[in-house]
Amino acid sequence: MKFRSGLLLGTAFLAGLAVGPGALRLAGSGDFPGAALAREISHDNSAETVRLLTLLGTVMDVVKAEYVHPVSDKDLINNALDGMVGNLDPHSSYMTAAQFHDMQTEISGKFGGLGLQVQGESGHVRVVSPIDGTPAARAGIQPGDFITMVDHKSIDDLTLDQAVRKMRGDPGTKISLTIVRPKTGKTLTFDMTREIVHVQIVKSALYGSTGYIRLTEFDDDLGSAMHAAFDKLKAQATKAPGGKLTGIILDLRSNPGGKLDQAIAVSDDFIKDGEIVSIRGRHAENNQRWDAKGTDITNGLPIVVLTNGGSASASEIVAGALKDHHRAIILGEKTFGKGSVQTLIPIGDQGAVRLTTARYYTPSGRSIQGLGITPDIPVAETKDDDAYGYREADLSHILTNIGGNRTNETPRTDIPPIAKSIPKMPDASWPAFDATKPATDFQLQQAIKVINAMAGLSNPAPATAPATEVKASTPPASPKPPEAHH
Repeated sequence: MKFRSGLLLGTAFLAGLAVGPGALRLAGSGDFPGAALAREISHDNSAETVRLLTLLGTVMDVVKAEYVHPVSDKDLINNALDGMVGNLDPHSSYMTAAQFHDMQTEISGKFGGLGLQVQGESGHVRVVSPIDGTPAARAGIQPGDFITMVDHKSIDDLTLDQAVRKMRGDPGTKISLTIVRPKTGKTLTFDMTREIVHVQIVKSALYGSTGYIRLTEFDDDLGSAMHAAFDKLKAQATKAPGGKLTGIILDLRSNPGGKLDQAIAVSDDFIKDGEIVSIRGRHAENNQRWDAKGTDITNGLPIVVLTNGGSASASEIVAGALKDHHRAIILGEKTFGKGSVQTLIPIGDQGAVRLTTARYYTPSGRSIQGLGITPDIPVAETKDDDAYGYREADLSHILTNIGGNRTNETPRTDIPPIAKSIPKMPDASWPAFDATKPATDFQLQQAIKVINAMAGLSNPAPATAPATEVKASTPPASPKPPEAHH
């Protein structure tokens, strides 16, 4: 396959689920007023608008009359809508009624597929991340891989939606994916079996007296599932040395984001007071700010947040809030850098528009758009180069970073002294990472050292117990749109 220039991240889908790095809101009568959606065209622009709409109609007529085979008005108009919205920025898109229906059905928490988050631009399909415990993750597909063939047939000329539909199928059916791995230049083929993918949004484990909580995406009911995990850890810790939790590791690595309200809820669980996040859009009436409500479920326990280049949007809201309030130490790699909010706007029975409507700002007033959040203690996942070669800043036609606090960050003075001794990356003798063996997780092991130092504890042997999954206590209450869910 010949890679076209400008191959970067774009609209994202799961093989069986529409998703991508982001924070999304659902438009409603009290959230996104109709008046803000239907602004009248000014008199000065109306003549030019009519001329351009006439041009659109003329081009449609030419295509219908001269194209090599007949094409329907519906296909032409859908193509025009795709370009109209999709070329605004990498995270805005138009969904047909069928795509919208598929998204509403498949995002219900389980679906048949491979468990791959993928994004596409310029006709190529790139893996964002496999979901933990799915066929794609077990097969060894990695972030950054480009999918070139499905069942030994090229997908180079397909749209992203068409390619994703080829990857979907009934549970139990076989599928073969051929990928190109840019870091090595190798072409690899993976034979897998589709299965019902259960999206487990929270996993937890107890390492000594340190509680570990992994959030895989900011989905519906994340708040209640995280509370259940924390309560379970507290109960387990009563049987551990010391009889109580001494710290929390919050793992946001490869978490592409999700619902804005869930990011706010998670932040609120660890911050007692002050701003969590604010959003500012084109219209002042849609600007909002959210503050903490005076509750810290940990009662001030030390917290380390793990991040990498796959930590995006809602994940960055949480990491940014905890960092700005000096409530947690951020350890790992710079985050993705998606500082925009999308609103899902249903268009009657004709589908929906996912539209970028605001930028968000951390409590210090900073926009992380295109910049990401820099860790307090930089630690690479592997001794190789960054696995996430593409971030928001590498996307085509990205939203600009404007407004907010433009001053340099003030260096933190509360970083524990042990940070100076934490290696930047594993050495050559470190074992290859195995998701079922926490002792091979270099970033996790460094986080445990930091938490123990903050709690005044000595560092025990590497943690070896795998994380346990915690399901949401109730099924999702409403359909969850893409952009890593509302």
